[in-house]
Amino acid sequence: MDQSGLAPRRTALYLLDQITGEGRLMAELIANGVLERLAPEDRARAQSLVMDTLRGMERADRLLQKNLNRQPGLTVMNALRLGVTEICGRKEAAYGVVNSYVEIIARNKRASQMKGLVNAVLRKYADDGAEAWDKLRTPRTPKWLRDPLGEAWGAKVMTAMEEAHFKGAPLDLTAKGDAAALAERLGGELLPTGSVRLQDPGQVTALDGYEAGDWWVQDAAAAIPARLLNAQKGEDVLDLCSAPGGKTLQMAAAGANVTALDISEERLKRVHENLERCGLTANAMQGDALEHEGRYDAILLDAPCSATGTIRRHPDLPYAKDGSGFFALMELQEVMIDRALSLLKPGGRLVYCTCSLLPDEGEVQIEELLDRNPNVRVDSSIQNLPWVDPAWRSPEGGLRLRPDFWPERGGMDGFYMAVLRPTA
Repeated sequence: MDQSGLAPRRTALYLLDQITGEGRLMAELIANGVLERLAPEDRARAQSLVMDTLRGMERADRLLQKNLNRQPGLTVMNALRLGVTEICGRKEAAYGVVNSYVEIIARNKRASQMKGLVNAVLRKYADDGAEAWDKLRTPRTPKWLRDPLGEAWGAKVMTAMEEAHFKGAPLDLTAKGDAAALAERLGGELLPTGSVRLQDPGQVTALDGYEAGDWWVQDAAAAIPARLLNAQKGEDVLDLCSAPGGKTLQMAAAGANVTALDISEERLKRVHENLERCGLTANAMQGDALEHEGRYDAILLDAPCSATGTIRRHPDLPYAKDGSGFFALMELQEVMIDRALSLLKPGGRLVYCTCSLLPDEGEVQIEELLDRNPNVRVDSSIQNLPWVDPAWRSPEGGLRLRPDFWPERGGMDGFYMAVLRPTA
């Protein structure tokens, strides 16, 4: 571990530059090995610092505006954002924080002449910066996304969702076996939906049962679609767009014959790794969902989407994207639903879901499906399952989950899901 804090802070600055300047996602950067040179503790430190800075970006910028005549270049601005977040948001000792970012900028050939600015500005927050930070409003989602979400859900819900995004997310686990026993073993909370929630887990790979494959990480909302599909032992089940594999693991643990399809060979490696660690079996294969052939008792389509429901865990998303590709995703979802329905055996069932907060990727998709295909019905009986909160019920028969639900427990990802059954 780097006691000086330089290595994780330097890496955090690089990550923040890539996200806010190049539009790259944190997951992509990590997959490319950005964190591999760091010790495990420093990896976690760099990643959490970037996440906290993105969550509190509006607060950092508001505080900085008062002490900047004009905004400096991206790298210097991001160094200041990181520094303000550490001093004011994380209440770190200002002396070490200031010295670290001054040294990091001093070593940067393009920005070294700005080290004096970094030093002077960050020192201004040493005494009462934390108090000023706490007085600011809950940071708002960038306007390009806030506008359509506010239009869909209203101002009150939008504010509640932003509060959930700012707080971040606890760790949810899905148990391979007895969830209640796992919750007791790890000191976690057994959620009504069957997931186990840990508020302060520490290093995930060090948790009891990780090596043994007794559980896998999966947000509570993300675990619900497979529960709705309710795969049975011996059924032939298809998991479309399966990576990273949480839903595949759920269905394999139920004893189903699972085909896990994903278009990305790279992402499928995660599915293979998770299956092996958990001692479960599935036919994980690379392929295009629109070209796949076969007949199945049940299909789970977790369609490619905007991922706007995952901001509490992925605060980089509103800064790395701008919404320009969302319409193409919606068109793809429509085609994929129709294709998936064609792969069902008579009497089969399909769960369609997206980790999106945009109704166009959820409720509207199902309404439009019913308009163009009268031989499909929505199985609304899922709305009466004993663990389904009435607030989740959606008018067309599906479930709508939002980050502001379960506020006292730590929220949940935004998801839409519906069970579809062909009638002819």
